[in-house]
Amino acid sequence: MNMKKVLSLLAAGAFAMFAFAGCGSEQAAPAGGDKQAKVLKVGSSIDFPPFEFQDEGQKEYQGFDMDLIRAIGKEMGREVEIQNLGFDGLIPALQGKSIDVIISGMTINDERKENVRFSDPYYQSGLTMVVREDEQAIKKFADLKGKKVAVQIGTTSAAEVKKMEGVEVKELNTPADCFMELKAKGVDAVINDRPVNDYFITKNAAQGVKVLEEKLTAEDYGIAINKENEELQKEVNAALKKLKDNGEYDKIFAKWFGEKK
Repeated sequence: MNMKKVLSLLAAGAFAMFAFAGCGSEQAAPAGGDKQAKVLKVGSSIDFPPFEFQDEGQKEYQGFDMDLIRAIGKEMGREVEIQNLGFDGLIPALQGKSIDVIISGMTINDERKENVRFSDPYYQSGLTMVVREDEQAIKKFADLKGKKVAVQIGTTSAAEVKKMEGVEVKELNTPADCFMELKAKGVDAVINDRPVNDYFITKNAAQGVKVLEEKLTAEDYGIAINKENEELQKEVNAALKKLKDNGEYDKIFAKWFGEKK
């Protein structure tokens, strides 16, 4: 989940909103003094619509996660500064204390819990599969034996597909890269989080592909916090609970997914 390879002009039109990543940041407050102490430094990999992305012509990062962490920061009385990092570099950055929290569609799992604290879950997702519209041989996950599947590197989908017997896994940098590979017939299917797949289909009015209904997993997303910072974990959870209680969470959810949680 790093700066993307240059896309062709034809592909760029369809995948523009997925193509913005690489290292960068939104500066929320100048360095120095008491104001700097109130900054919440957030790490995210900005290539995961509809959770985090940067649309062409827009300066601010957008998405469900971005709106949610800004609302959490507001509840905490802290300015939010978002840094765009590769997904596989997020936890090392948190451990190195160059960021305070991670919000990046990150699944809560036992392996990650060994390295970070997690907030209470803020979203439940699951893995679904996209195939070409004319695909008849693949109707469920069991049909993937002997097939090639594209996944995003470093994600839960990559880990899950690698467990499948007889499946050739192709790891790519971004969801956009995965869909491009599918349309180019370099792979037989794409496996990714359901909201990412659905968002791609809807926003790009994608032709020639379809999402299969079967869900491979059910996953909770959480905000990752440094293992040493129990106090920050409590603050984040308190802010998240308040947003759910006062209805603000529902408004953010409806903005990106069209319905209340």
